[in-house]
Amino acid sequence: MRWTDCGRYKRTMWLTFLFVGTAALFLAIASTTLFHLRWAQRLPSLSDLDTPDGCGGANDGRVQCSVIVAARDEELRIGDTVRHLLAQIGVQLEVIVIDDRSTDRTDEILSRLTQHDDRVRTQRVHELPDGWLGKCYACHRGAASAKGDWILFTDADCWLKPDVISRALRVAEREGADHVTLTPGTDAKSLGAQAWHLAFLITLANWFSGVNRDRAKAYLGMGAFNLVRASAYRECGGYEALRLTVLDDIRLGLLLRRAGKRTRGFIGGSDTECHWGTTVWGMIQVMEKNYFAALDFRRGAALAAGLGGMLFWCAAIVGPFSGTAVGVAAGLAMQTLSVPAYVFARRLGWGGASAILTPLIFPVLFYAMLNSTWVTTRQGGVYWRNTFYSLDVLRIGAVR
Repeated sequence: MRWTDCGRYKRTMWLTFLFVGTAALFLAIASTTLFHLRWAQRLPSLSDLDTPDGCGGANDGRVQCSVIVAARDEELRIGDTVRHLLAQIGVQLEVIVIDDRSTDRTDEILSRLTQHDDRVRTQRVHELPDGWLGKCYACHRGAASAKGDWILFTDADCWLKPDVISRALRVAEREGADHVTLTPGTDAKSLGAQAWHLAFLITLANWFSGVNRDRAKAYLGMGAFNLVRASAYRECGGYEALRLTVLDDIRLGLLLRRAGKRTRGFIGGSDTECHWGTTVWGMIQVMEKNYFAALDFRRGAALAAGLGGMLFWCAAIVGPFSGTAVGVAAGLAMQTLSVPAYVFARRLGWGGASAILTPLIFPVLFYAMLNSTWVTTRQGGVYWRNTFYSLDVLRIGAVR
């Protein structure tokens, strides 16, 4: 065999291995996601819970819930956020809003809200203590003064449907859970933003499945809606333990799991409409501080995941043009991700077009991961709420 023929043979073999590996990877992701989808559902409606086995009416509005909102420069949405909270039915509420050093009209808006409804209480953080992230300290302050049997941590830009807390409490009672969490919904402005959100949910499918099946090491938590029994929150250490954790919402779920508490997780959708990810570029910016933190600030893991994901995606795109059966198989296998994406889309009330686009949007997730790693490394840390936290401090203080 001539050297040229040998080189061509080796290149063909490498491409064959790449295409086969790509097809196997995407088929594995699609099939396992479809398996996990059984446990990735929307929060049951009141009518579904008003059954003999659904514990309907068991709370009868007697449960007290303290809602904690950490707000910084949220003048555009904080008023409506609080009004949505005050409109909750079937539960006794106190709403505690912690103004985390806002420089806009947030404090003024909150002051008016307290005058109109005595269920609203506010506190203001004037100076952040050493060794704390701003949001974590605000949540800690709010929880310390909470009087409810349950504590709900929710974002300052998140609008909840009027019966969401009541439904979550009934699910907790039915399931014997100490923690109920919902993913943030979004009013996506384009098919691309919807596809990004569907891709994000695909990456969470096994998390839903794990907590809802009570898997030993599974945990989940979302900042849009983290409802936790007050006694369980205090037992697991709460935000005192999370003081330097960027992914505080997810890690709260980890603390609860370590304390032996049960979590139930649901797709938020329109139940928890947050002002995030309304555009693809907006999602990249939102994830700038999160993705690298999710990998515990490990550069090797981030580069392997980001660049490896890009490699397989490119192989799936190029494969059908290679003129080989394995190349075509790689491209078709990537498109099977549309199937679980379509299931998620239907559960969110969206059409199928965004599901078809979802496999093509995955490079944005990989780019967002690499961008988060690059920006955080270049800065030497994270800017959050106009405060800088060095990588050394975050690595030492984070809950893992």
